[in-house]
Amino acid sequence: MFRRLRDDAGPMVTLTVDGEPCTLPRDASVAAAVLQRGSIARTSARFGNPRAPYCMIGVCFECRVEIDGVRDCLACLVLAEDGMKVRSQHEIQPSSGAG
Repeated sequence: MFRRLRDDAGPMVTLTVDGEPCTLPRDASVAAAVLQRGSIARTSARFGNPRAPYCMIGVCFECRVEIDGVRDCLACLVLAEDGMKVRSQHEIQPSSGAG
């Protein structure tokens, strides 16, 4: 679905996504790292359904991840940095009992 427009990657950075190393061009977003790893960004709060980066412009909020201990970062709006630690967010909120 997504691919780089040019092949000359330039300087590379290595970060971890859910504990696994991921190397990509310095100008790539954290969402690109999540997609490259084949990871999901989070699970939906209500039903636990897997979610992943979708719009890549910060509108859909499907790419929310934890970056270096900060939750709910929009991975598509953050450039990858060397040594960054990215974690998927997996939570199911307790039911309110309604319907």
